[in-house]
Amino acid sequence: MGQEQRCVATYQGQFSEGKALLETDELLFRGDFRLKIPLPAISSVRAEDGELHVAFGGETAAFVLGRQAARWKERIENPPSLLDKLGIRPGDVVSVVEIDDEPFLAQVQARTGRTIAGSAVAGSDLVFLGAESIADLEKLDALRNYLTPSGGIWVVAPKGRQHIREADVLAAGRAAGLVDVKVARFSATHTAHKFVIPVGLR
Repeated sequence: MGQEQRCVATYQGQFSEGKALLETDELLFRGDFRLKIPLPAISSVRAEDGELHVAFGGETAAFVLGRQAARWKERIENPPSLLDKLGIRPGDVVSVVEIDDEPFLAQVQARTGRTIAGSAVAGSDLVFLGAESIADLEKLDALRNYLTPSGGIWVVAPKGRQHIREADVLAAGRAAGLVDVKVARFSATHTAHKFVIPVGLR
């Protein structure tokens, strides 16, 4: 999830109080003026006296963040990897169903050492389900049975599509007796929603 903080921002000679948000892929500011700065567009960043100075596209913006300035600088310069965002740890058992993404599978295999592609295995710490249609979401109920009690299912679905909406994914998770706890950007075209077994049923 992103980090947010109320602050004063300076941009093109304007000053404004508002809310700064450091998301996975962009830095946002909402106040009297608005900024949306993709992290790849940032050419330099420095933290000085509690201020975060960001250069992008030939322009500069400054955010008064106090002690958070150094932390935000570190995160901008060293963003978490996709595997970090998805909580994939060394030693995890990971099952990947209906996702044909060789680079992703190779990364998971390199980190965990035990990745099952094409089906689910009992005792999975994480299960990834690719859902290109509402029909794919029907697999959630069965996949729940392959999880460890504290495990999770990530549903990877296209974003901005009418044939399978975020509301459909969330409803399917609830129908399978799961609780949605996190959302992450999986790629430029897909979003991942994480579901877990309710604590009282583990």
